[in-house]
Amino acid sequence: MLDILMQYGLFLAEAITIVIAIGIVISMIVGATHKERSIEKLEIRNINSKYETMAEVLRRETFSKKALKQWEKSEKEKKKKKAKQQANTAGDTQKRVFILNFDGDIKASAGAALREEITTVLSLATPKDEIVVRLESGGGLVHEHGFAASQLMRIRQREIPLTVTVDKVAASGGYMMACVANHIIAAPFAIIGSIGVLAQLPNFHRLLDRHGIDFEQIKAGDFKRTVTFFGKNTEKDREKLKEEIEETHELFKAFIVENRADVDIAKVSTGEHWYGTRALELKLIDELMTSDDYLLSASEKADLYEVSYTAKKSVSERIAAAMQASLERLVLSFRNELFYR
Repeated sequence: MLDILMQYGLFLAEAITIVIAIGIVISMIVGATHKERSIEKLEIRNINSKYETMAEVLRRETFSKKALKQWEKSEKEKKKKKAKQQANTAGDTQKRVFILNFDGDIKASAGAALREEITTVLSLATPKDEIVVRLESGGGLVHEHGFAASQLMRIRQREIPLTVTVDKVAASGGYMMACVANHIIAAPFAIIGSIGVLAQLPNFHRLLDRHGIDFEQIKAGDFKRTVTFFGKNTEKDREKLKEEIEETHELFKAFIVENRADVDIAKVSTGEHWYGTRALELKLIDELMTSDDYLLSASEKADLYEVSYTAKKSVSERIAAAMQASLERLVLSFRNELFYR
């Protein structure tokens, strides 16, 4: 037993040393780059042109010279006809589809960029247009995903059609965001649902107590802090945390009912997740399709624009973000291994 404790102590000392060393390095980098300003960048990409270019490359490689010449002649005639139609309907533009991407993490960090992208699109979009959000999120912090969902609500409030596509996962906070849409599309094996709330943490009180280590916590207000990592947790603390979790769950369910009235909330709010085919039966989604198929089909009748906002980060911010992303990927992969296999 003593040998195990000594090994644990050495491991802990090494871990603390590494953390301190990393902290010092980051502090030095921060000091060296504190004058570096963030650079904001907004990119707009025409997706129709992308599809046309890809198709043209394929035609040039597969068509015979005669067939290619006929196709080029046909394309010229189509472009002339389209230009003439646009001239005759001056001011009446073709439907536009604005595409936004949300690749979520535990903190829904992409919400900051989503906010700027939506603000930009709303300055131009009208109810005759459409906004498509390609969403991937396994959930995480409630308030962060709630904020991202409130950004999507801005689109609905302007009465602009909102479509959310899910190719891989929209679970928990991710589904909280998705349910805001007028239309939800998911791939057949996309993970959907997980409408529940979870709080879990280890408690080291008995270990500390066994080694004569005191943990002091001073608070004003009985429930300023309930369960803790290091203090002795009481039944009163646990009951209060359970009450808070239940309240959050009720708010989550009410939000889904408000946005998807046809869902049997009692049936889908158990915390379970389902694949796309089953989610369609439960009315959690509206259609089975990948985002690629949906956008390719939309490009035949509308002008597609992908909108992305980025802010260039300082060196220290990039290092910190990379460390955090690595840790979150580890946590998510472990969670997915346990629950989504």
